[in-house]
Amino acid sequence: MVGRPPIYNTNEDLENKVNEYFEKGVKMKSVLVGKGDNKEVIEIPVPTITGLAYYLGFESRQSFYDYEKYEQFSYTIKRARLFIEKEYEELLQVGNTTGAIFALKNMGWIDKTHSDITTNDKDINPTLSPESISKLIDKL
Repeated sequence: MVGRPPIYNTNEDLENKVNEYFEKGVKMKSVLVGKGDNKEVIEIPVPTITGLAYYLGFESRQSFYDYEKYEQFSYTIKRARLFIEKEYEELLQVGNTTGAIFALKNMGWIDKTHSDITTNDKDINPTLSPESISKLIDKL
């Protein structure tokens, strides 16, 4: 690694700090669930990539992502990112999903529709005859 000395010298150190974040460092969020008389406020954990990167001592998300490039840290970083992605995916199953959708799109998920467009057996790149080319040139 070039520049600053690495924050973590071993994968074990990194893995321990990642686990500590998920056990103790994740911020909790109050969420209202239920309807009518069954409403209640519950606390849910909200792990984030930015929160994890900050907890681990990185100055940016990019520095966190850069650690994934180093073979000794790659597995741990990928697993941590996957765990957070799983948390967002689970949020899609309940209530307000806008934030989860936004986060997942930033994690590489995409909305796409598949359209099957046909040409009714017509060539979509027809070959112009020399006569047609000549007529086009004359018009220019």
